[in-house]
Amino acid sequence: MAWPHNAMEVFKLLEKSNCRECGAPTCLAFAAAVFKGEQSLGACPRLDAQILSKYGAQADLQAEPYDDMQAHLEQMRQEVLALDLEKTAQRVGGNCHRGRLTIKILGKDFSVDAKGVLSSDIHVHNWIALPFFQYLLNCQGAPLAGKWMPLRELESGRDWANFFSHRCEKPLKKLADTYTDLFEDMIHLFNGKQVENHYQADISLVLHPLPRLPLLICYWRPEDGMDSNLNIFFDAHAEKNLPIDAIYMLGTGLLRMFEKIALRHGVRTDRA
Repeated sequence: MAWPHNAMEVFKLLEKSNCRECGAPTCLAFAAAVFKGEQSLGACPRLDAQILSKYGAQADLQAEPYDDMQAHLEQMRQEVLALDLEKTAQRVGGNCHRGRLTIKILGKDFSVDAKGVLSSDIHVHNWIALPFFQYLLNCQGAPLAGKWMPLRELESGRDWANFFSHRCEKPLKKLADTYTDLFEDMIHLFNGKQVENHYQADISLVLHPLPRLPLLICYWRPEDGMDSNLNIFFDAHAEKNLPIDAIYMLGTGLLRMFEKIALRHGVRTDRA
């Protein structure tokens, strides 16, 4: 039985009662600690014995998350080698020239050749490479539905919604509260587009992490004693073009990138 590839897969193994007997505030926090190697899976006192017997020994021997991610990336790269790049380009909204498939990621060219070698106008982080390969392998070429939905309302989003809110939306809100030029930089650096305000938000910004996977960021400034708020919405057909775990990785990856921008401006971005 393979060890889970991400913290959410660990979370699915748990009872989800948030009993706190393991010392973590929630089961989600415990799952994240287990995946990072900071906590033992067996520290959960309510873990089913059959699950522990399947994963317990592997948990003690699991590779570091970076090594595990590299192995997962190599596995997907091998699967991409079997693709017809010209046909794939039509399906994913890219183009193929001289044996190289290229798509736009946040307005920047990102390419792969017939040998699975990646190249880009931007630095090739794993948080880009993994969803990129998943996109090539799984994108159905579904047209945009034109309807925005929070992640929890996507078909497989319910199990991921709390984790996504904690690891992406809330830290991004804090960053937007602190760094007032954040949205302007998103527009100028990443081909973002400010659109007519949705959901009565003060700022509504559309980004295109992948050609057939836009996202809408809505931000409400604090007003009249009410706290600020930030939510991220996806096209209703998002999961037809990218699996939910890769959608989550894109969101958290974008957050890390925005945090680096803020740090270059001298803004501290400690997470809540």
